[in-house]
Amino acid sequence: MTTPDSERPRPEERLERAVRAAEQALIEYEIAVETFRVEVENFSRLHHQKLGPMYARLEELDARIAEARAARTGDPEDLRRAEELRARLLPMPEVEELFHGWMDGEGLFPEAAAMLTEQPVRPPQRVRPSEEARRLYRDLARKAHPDLAQEEGERKRREEFITRVNAAYARGDEAELRELTEEWAAGPAPKEAGPTPSEELYARLEWLDRRKELLTTVQRELEESAIGSMLRLAPGDPDRLLEEIAEKLLADVAAREAELAELAGQAGQAGQPGPAGQAGQAGQAGEAGQG
Repeated sequence: MTTPDSERPRPEERLERAVRAAEQALIEYEIAVETFRVEVENFSRLHHQKLGPMYARLEELDARIAEARAARTGDPEDLRRAEELRARLLPMPEVEELFHGWMDGEGLFPEAAAMLTEQPVRPPQRVRPSEEARRLYRDLARKAHPDLAQEEGERKRREEFITRVNAAYARGDEAELRELTEEWAAGPAPKEAGPTPSEELYARLEWLDRRKELLTTVQRELEESAIGSMLRLAPGDPDRLLEEIAEKLLADVAAREAELAELAGQAGQAGQPGPAGQAGQAGQAGEAGQG
């Protein structure tokens, strides 16, 4: 029997299937890269927020220990080391005045950074968003991804929508992700793609391949970054990794405080303030003991 022309497969069908498969594979890859990027960014912010004070305390104790040791020994090298450690703690002069409250010696204030990057000020609660947030995000990304658009206007609409989806996911905001899901469902349905000439399909495959190479580079840079390397040490529970680092820092702080107390005792000052005293008092006590 002769197959009617209307039932014969078009020459472009095989190529169209390849394009659709490549699009879906790229979207899944991009979801994975974006998920990891959010975790790296959240880990970095929470690391600074939760552990920054501990690092600052360690640096202050190191400076005070060096000052106490230098005051006791009078050694030029000890004095140089003490001055160097103390200088690291001093803020950059007049930075706040120059930038009118936008930044200090530590860098941009969160509100200023948010204005410049159009990111929300509210910090994330966890390194990894909840399973429900991850499910909602993946579902939205698969449905509304800009790479599925066939027209420029539709692509722009999707890009703007996905930007909001990414921001909500970065905050782990399940409620907003649900609202966005409802908004997408109620919005204009994407137009079905008609038959595409072979030349355009080949060009589409080439573009998808270039996009994949770009994502591969981004993924590699994320994995090789300091924070990314730390996250890879605890892929199952990155929030627990923060707790472990905090526990180690607390132990380091306790050891430094004990060392400072021992130096104060060697200085022979019965009324020497404890480790919570002012930075300069340790040095003054050492000088008094030396005298």
